[in-house]
Amino acid sequence: MWLESKKIVVIGGTTGMGLSAALAFVREGAQVVVVGRNAESCATAEQQLDGNGLAMSGDASDPQTAPKAIALCQQIFGGFDGLFHVAGGSGRRFGDGPLHEITPEGWNYTININLTSLMLSNQAAVRAFRAQCTGGTILNMGSVLGSSPSPTYFATHAYAAVKSGVIGFTKSVAAYYANDNIRVNVLAPALVETPMSQRATTNDAIMSFTRTKQPLDGGRIGQPTDLDGAAVYFMSDYSAFTTGQVLTVDGGWSVSEGQV
Repeated sequence: MWLESKKIVVIGGTTGMGLSAALAFVREGAQVVVVGRNAESCATAEQQLDGNGLAMSGDASDPQTAPKAIALCQQIFGGFDGLFHVAGGSGRRFGDGPLHEITPEGWNYTININLTSLMLSNQAAVRAFRAQCTGGTILNMGSVLGSSPSPTYFATHAYAAVKSGVIGFTKSVAAYYANDNIRVNVLAPALVETPMSQRATTNDAIMSFTRTKQPLDGGRIGQPTDLDGAAVYFMSDYSAFTTGQVLTVDGGWSVSEGQV
């Protein structure tokens, strides 16, 4: 039981990679609070957590959401040991895309939903750890697109900018709070089958490309469970001497050409 007695908050934990990780945390002995925007997803997630977790409805970009979730974790489960920030999404439909096509609305939406929300949750976690006079762990969701672009099928430059920003932000925060025994790391996946990836999963050309760009395990799209082991590691005491790091779990994306 890698996470026995751990109390963890997952922002964006009611669907996809966040929910998969939350379920893995529970299997490893943790109690969790998961946060999502959709009330129906929250209810479904809480049911799956089988008495070892609570779901809270909230917008990750609202400054009150993360502090409320952490306070709930402390009140109901008696502590707060870790934060996993997964919440984010594509701004494509709002105007993200290649630089010459990006709209101010698309840029601002993408920054807010991905980077501002992450800053707010990390800030709330750091404040809570310091108030408790304890260390703690924060894991931020990045993306392989923050360091390994794919111009043909994934040219959303605001999204790439924020996911690169997650790395810089995380490393800077990790450096500053290391003396408080607060460790902060990044998990960076490639294409994973989640609600956000429906544009790609319904496109035969993108799926054909993905099989060569992510060649591990026969060439396939990632599954949320592919990230669970890494998330458990970073939430556990096994990562007690690890901070400011980026772990890319990408099926080989960043070392493969991919065939268009």
